[in-house]
Amino acid sequence: MINLSSFIAFQARRTPDRCAVKYRGEDISYAAFDARISKVGGWLTSRGIGPGNVVAVLMKNSAAFLELVFATSHIGAVFLPINYRLSTEEVGYIVRNSGASILIADEEFAGIAVADTPVVFLNEAAQASAASIASGITPAPVHPCQPRDLMRLMYTSGTTDRPKGVMLSYENMYWKSADQDAALGLSADTRLLVVGPLYHVGGLDLPGIAVLRHGGLLSIHRTFEPVQALAAIERERLNAAWFAPVMTTALLSHPERHRYDVSSLKWAIGGGEKTPEARIRAFSGVFKNARYIDAYGLTETVGGDTFMDAGRELEKIGSTGRAIAHVEIEIRDEHGRSLPSGEDGEICLRGPKITKGYWKDPDKTAAAFFGDWFRTGDIGHLDSDGFLYLTDRKKDIIVSGGENIASSEVERVIYELPSVREVAVVGLPDERWGEKPVAVVVLADDASLDLASLTAHCRAQLAGFKVPKELIIRDSLPRNPSGKVLKRVLRAELEART
Repeated sequence: MINLSSFIAFQARRTPDRCAVKYRGEDISYAAFDARISKVGGWLTSRGIGPGNVVAVLMKNSAAFLELVFATSHIGAVFLPINYRLSTEEVGYIVRNSGASILIADEEFAGIAVADTPVVFLNEAAQASAASIASGITPAPVHPCQPRDLMRLMYTSGTTDRPKGVMLSYENMYWKSADQDAALGLSADTRLLVVGPLYHVGGLDLPGIAVLRHGGLLSIHRTFEPVQALAAIERERLNAAWFAPVMTTALLSHPERHRYDVSSLKWAIGGGEKTPEARIRAFSGVFKNARYIDAYGLTETVGGDTFMDAGRELEKIGSTGRAIAHVEIEIRDEHGRSLPSGEDGEICLRGPKITKGYWKDPDKTAAAFFGDWFRTGDIGHLDSDGFLYLTDRKKDIIVSGGENIASSEVERVIYELPSVREVAVVGLPDERWGEKPVAVVVLADDASLDLASLTAHCRAQLAGFKVPKELIIRDSLPRNPSGKVLKRVLRAELEART
């Protein structure tokens, strides 16, 4: 059996009293975590959930979130985490498209957890342990899963006007974990700070689940707060972390950053962007015993395709590192031909941890591959030593605060306004969030539009982080001879503003 619950059961037999999860002051042992998983699995079964059914969750980080991850696998169902920052319409689309049999949500999301499928809300007590709602329920036996069985669905922004369901199998998960073991040196002594959202591969998979395979510890924080994160590192002697770039910036600029003993931290994974030398040096100034590990990855690959080699951070400044053991990287042109080192092209990946495709969408799946090479849509190059450098994002994805925003998705909503003749949404640099979405609009004749009206319209259909933070009115948009908007040119023009 390769269910996720199998290695929790193994650790429970081996070191039952060892702490697996810390959440809001409670230490949950491996024995207790194992018992909760089978009990929550029994509760899901009592609700008619079985092998292959999709279990959707709309939750902030909690012990219950992790219990549901493992309990869903325990009974052979498919786990679907949904970004709680999405709008009601977006949540509804994902639930419908996935065919979810149940939606489990924190009480605070009652306003957006609207779906045709049954919805169960968890109060604060249930967030501390989903097993608390399974009183009197018979624990479920494990359902044997196979390597190619679907383990998880994760919806990601893409170039289309709707998110796509990334299919992740047990095979993907186990190869991902094996490669992270080798790259990061994971062990039972790994004590991981989890402040990234668990609906995201950064929070759940970098390295998250892989740590529990070894009998290590996850310190789960409901949300990211810089002081709470620093205090937890000191109090719990945490030695590993994953930070989105916006989190790293918040930690390194916080006025109380030097008050805490963070000497236990050995490494923190960040990256996904060009990390400036100043940030690397600032990180070393606060976390004196830790190294900042630049990385590159996607939801489609369960994250972590490259990691920066220790000691080469400044020598290879601007790089996101080299491929892990079972991932190959090639740079290809638009026809799929391999390009030499130093030449920019589309970053393509191959390996056993990469998705087989998109849920119920064979056309998008076919378009995402050159044979067995996955097309990331990102532009970059490899140097002669195999280090990857990101140059641009072919898919017009805006990365704001670690969240991906498909510009076309925002444009679809803005085009509903009768005052808009043309619109292009681009990402511009932002000191706090990395990038912010900006709407560049060509108005219809005699029409007007202001930022407040645009914001109100977009907020009704989109998550807050997707709503444009700036509105620019122009007479025209730059286009190539075939009429396509040249977003790279538009970004350059806007960035050059004084």
